[in-house]
Amino acid sequence: MTEQNVLLITTDQQHWQTLGIFNPHIDTPNLDRLANEGTVFTRAYCPNPTCTPTRASIITGKYPSQHGAYSLGTKLMESENTVGDAFSDAGYKTSLVGKAHFQPLKSTAKYPSLESYPIMQDLDFWRDFDGPFYGFEHVELARNHVDEAHAGQHYALWMEDNGLTNWRDYFRPPTGNRTEKSRRWKLPEKYHYNNWIAERSCALMGEYKGSESPFFLWSSFFDPHPAYLVPEPWYSMYDPEKITVPEISEGEHDKNPPHFRLTQEENPDFSSYKETGGNGIHGGSSHLHDKKELAKDIAVYYGMVSCLDKYVGKILDKLSDLGLRESTLIVFTTDHGHLYGQHGLTAKGPFHYEDLLRVPFIVSQPGTVPGQRQNDAIQSLVDLPRSFLSHCGIAQPEEMTGVDQSPVWTGNTTKARDHAIVENRHQPTTLNLKTYVGERYKITVYYNRPYGEIFDLEEDPGEKNNLWNSKNHRELKSELLLKLISAEMGKEPLLMPRIAGA
Repeated sequence: MTEQNVLLITTDQQHWQTLGIFNPHIDTPNLDRLANEGTVFTRAYCPNPTCTPTRASIITGKYPSQHGAYSLGTKLMESENTVGDAFSDAGYKTSLVGKAHFQPLKSTAKYPSLESYPIMQDLDFWRDFDGPFYGFEHVELARNHVDEAHAGQHYALWMEDNGLTNWRDYFRPPTGNRTEKSRRWKLPEKYHYNNWIAERSCALMGEYKGSESPFFLWSSFFDPHPAYLVPEPWYSMYDPEKITVPEISEGEHDKNPPHFRLTQEENPDFSSYKETGGNGIHGGSSHLHDKKELAKDIAVYYGMVSCLDKYVGKILDKLSDLGLRESTLIVFTTDHGHLYGQHGLTAKGPFHYEDLLRVPFIVSQPGTVPGQRQNDAIQSLVDLPRSFLSHCGIAQPEEMTGVDQSPVWTGNTTKARDHAIVENRHQPTTLNLKTYVGERYKITVYYNRPYGEIFDLEEDPGEKNNLWNSKNHRELKSELLLKLISAEMGKEPLLMPRIAGA
């Protein structure tokens, strides 16, 4: 068998329906092309609806509760075995370009972080460092979303090397000087990190082609994660007046846990959720919003998706130009979803709706993966490492707890799992929730709390009617709780096979 390459392309916080194939109001010609050339999996889920936990799962093949980077502000320990390690050991060239976010913005003696201040902006350090990093032989990193002050690392070097010596004028203080509130970013598009990621990804693929080495490349985009900001012409691409803004239904949080209802107050009190060992309440604030302002946000969000689509297209075109298209498995996805008005909520938080848990997921390889298909087989991002390694004929580390989806991707098997598990431990105890998503029903439980959520995704796809306390659904609740317990037991790692009777 010809050696297989793997190209993983991810975005950050992209709603699963922001693809042109699902949404006629958004333009994504390159992702639509990729979808038409492969299989779109319509029921793919993240293992955690925040960045660090899911990104660590993408490289370890383990759930956040297993790899340890369970929340934002934690780090994945360098001792963890990763998919990059396995590919490197098999003789592959391995690289990551763009967002890593395996480590926090703060560094301590016990938990040092290369993605923290001040080293993040020590450009002399980054000029000499390109790996290894979590099993990737070569990395080119950045940490900022749009104009955040976190700009630095290899992205800043690239801007300077390409003539933008005043790059700080386009980023927020204290790093930069940008103070305007406009959603229109004056950063010239040629210096946007989308272009940097595409340019460097294409260059690396060219190097690997020249060396005749198989590769595992992760092209990791930052958009459309807020803040909502994009250069022209993408800023003006969508008219806010023509945007459909999702809205809350009257009384839909009446049956939900209390933190849902708090989001609909002007000055909610989330102090009871704060505890020692926690660090902020992500999403623990008022989600009330002005509909017209949200329409402007959504218009820019769509523009950010369309902009990154252009640069995904450049990577796809380069792969074809190099003659590597048929020997390269491509997976496109994101780390988690996004809320932009659905259920009266914005961004993300402890709200396990499909909008936040489900992710876009495209698999493509001409001649290997069926084209022009949509498939509702359940996928989880924790499955990616096992599936990549299996597809390439490389042994999978025993400790990986995801499942092998490669036979599903190639159409040789109907499904590899009948459920997905989503974890969200943003506080040690007060915001520690877990969701079991089955083929029809989903259930969310909270640590040491009497409340929860049950939704019938067939009868109630909009997730408006929480069945947790329904007297008519007590038997269903018991069944789902048992399935959740069984799923938890089923994802425990087996670090080695049993080799003797005693």
